[in-house]
Amino acid sequence: MVTTVVLVRHGETEWNRLGRIQGHADSNLTPIGIRQARAIGEMLGGQTFDHMVSSDLGRALHTARLIAPNIGQKVHLEPRFRERGFGIAEGKTYAQIDQEFPEMFSRMRDTDPEYAAPGGESRRQFHDRICSVMDDYADRHRGMSLLVVTHGGVLAAMYRRLMRLPIASPHKIEIPNAGYNCLCHEADTWRIQTWGDVTHLTQRTDSEGI
Repeated sequence: MVTTVVLVRHGETEWNRLGRIQGHADSNLTPIGIRQARAIGEMLGGQTFDHMVSSDLGRALHTARLIAPNIGQKVHLEPRFRERGFGIAEGKTYAQIDQEFPEMFSRMRDTDPEYAAPGGESRRQFHDRICSVMDDYADRHRGMSLLVVTHGGVLAAMYRRLMRLPIASPHKIEIPNAGYNCLCHEADTWRIQTWGDVTHLTQRTDSEGI
């Protein structure tokens, strides 16, 4: 049986606009982020889902609650779908993190997959958490269609897994806010059906100025 999992990153937040790492900390959706959430909600209204789950962080939950009326599902919270925890580095810009915690995160070079800032998760811990929760949900909902509202790091972890990319190496992965990403699980194997589709946002751009 094929299990279909649609993954949606939350809408744009204030810290997204400022280039700050959010992690387990939070910032509000911007007006654009709210319109993005409504746009993908309207698009998803044309599909049928058996279950809807969201990270319990505010930005994901706000996005999920804007989507839910379109698909007629209750939002179930799952803390395991949270973004990676960056501990004391949360709220800092990427430039600040690269200077203060160079082994934790980099877009330019390999980083130590075992390193975690105080109070945070290592890249390997985060990767293992996401792989575990995705496999768990696929096993518990065999043959069903799931909608998961989550975070950019979660999507990146699954992309690395499916594309067999080293978790310590930099790799540009397109993960737009409120993008449509569809994965299929069958016979203990994941595959990507659709990645980073933002057609619904482009259509809204024409009419509402996203």
